Amino acid sequence: MTQQIYAVYGASGFGREVMPLARQQVLQEGGTPDQLLFVDDNPTSSFINGHKVVRYTELTSMKASAFYVAIAIAESPVRQKIFEHLIADGINVWQIKADNVVMLDDIKIDSGAILSPFVTITSNITIGKSFHANLYSYVAHDCQIGDFVTFAPRVMCNGNVVIKDHAYIATGAIIRQGKPGKPIVIGERAVVGMGAVVTKNVPDGTTVIGNPAAPLSKKALRR
Repeated sequence: MTQQIYAVYGASGFGREVMPLARQQVLQEGGTPDQLLFVDDNPTSSFINGHKVVRYTELTSMKASAFYVAIAIAESPVRQKIFEHLIADGINVWQIKADNVVMLDDIKIDSGAILSPFVTITSNITIGKSFHANLYSYVAHDCQIGDFVTFAPRVMCNGNVVIKDHAYIATGAIIRQGKPGKPIVIGERAVVGMGAVVTKNVPDGTTVIGNPAAPLSKKALRR
């Protein structure tokens, strides 16, 4: 019988962090490490950390009963393109979750999430496609997170927050708790800078930095 094939798409930094989690998940599901590959569009080596690296065309030419691919690409527009390509080709978008992730009540997560070690997701939360939550991040109660959102390490997203599609929340950022019916809203394709403390809504496409977080000025960008 033909085996299933599992893969981590992206063999750079984040992909190499995800691979041990993927390996553990495959073993827990009764698979073997040789079923697990890296996929990379521009491979620099044929093996990385003990796993074969193949191009996407090589992956799809393999014989398998099913393919499961986790997308470990930080850039959300690229992640979306890969996600849509996988779906069009009939490939399963794989969710990776570390063993010590904490998940409480009434949580809905769409396909393709990568939940790194020590992530916490509490209760009454909806999360869209291909969410990345890096080390020690948390999502508190009554939050809504869109598609292709990225949390860098140690992001603190408190209750009653809405984060729209393709937002990027950088390392150590804190999003203040909103109120029922009046959440803090992080706009589509917004960027919250490293260590920023968000106390009010962030418009679509805006980058905010500092404490309290404020839009990055054009003067600062010229420095």
